[in-house]
Amino acid sequence: MMNMRSDRLKQHPGNQTDQKQPSDKKTSLNGCNLSERSCEALSSVLSSQSSSLRELDLSNSDLQDSGVKLLSAGLKSSQCAVETLSLSGCLITEEGCTSLASALSSNPSHLRQLDLSYNHPGDSGMKLLLAGLKDPGWRLDTLRNGLSGRCYWEVEWRGGVFISVSYRSIRRKGGSDDCGFGGNDQSWSLYCSDNGPRYVRHNNRLTSSSSSSVSNRAAVYVDCPAGTLSFYRVSSDTLIHLHTFNTTFTQTLYPGFTVCYPGSSVSLC
Repeated sequence: MMNMRSDRLKQHPGNQTDQKQPSDKKTSLNGCNLSERSCEALSSVLSSQSSSLRELDLSNSDLQDSGVKLLSAGLKSSQCAVETLSLSGCLITEEGCTSLASALSSNPSHLRQLDLSYNHPGDSGMKLLLAGLKDPGWRLDTLRNGLSGRCYWEVEWRGGVFISVSYRSIRRKGGSDDCGFGGNDQSWSLYCSDNGPRYVRHNNRLTSSSSSSVSNRAAVYVDCPAGTLSFYRVSSDTLIHLHTFNTTFTQTLYPGFTVCYPGSSVSLC
């Protein structure tokens, strides 16, 4: 399960947590893994005449396309007044984006901010929603699909894998080094094998990076404004620093993975 705000992030000296007072206009169900029945109930609330909900955070809830389709039934309602909707890390694909675009076309007058980061909308799914940004009938003015601010995630691996962060403009076709994560100036990567982290790579320059821990879990921390990208090995509840890149990020960042040979695997924690 994807968890972009692990408690381990609190260990980072740059992290601060804002405390906000609860409000009937803002609801957070972050990481609640909503069932279809829960999605139906939430959809009913959104379409209720008495609903005053303006901000809804369903990040990391594993909604998938089926849950988004149910939720979209409520978003379609003219009674729905949600202005900010966070669906980060909900396993949404092109199908879910189609449901969202249809809902917003039916009720374009409220939603202003939509967060779809850490999903898999594909080019066609994004085109549907980006069209809404250009549609004068929609109020949508912010569509997030990438890394921004400060982000943290953990990965478990087996075999040989690259755990990476990349610009969208990276070359994706061809067999040369500059088409692979870390083989160019548009991506940064950590290579791990069954023996643990081996090296980091950027612009095809390799730097050895290893630790004595036997854990097969790694962590990535990105601070976009500060221009830092750090890789860690996770051992129990401890972060073991492997390497930090310092740069100036000039484009939106995206997580990426490469499975190097049969039997290898990688999964978000």
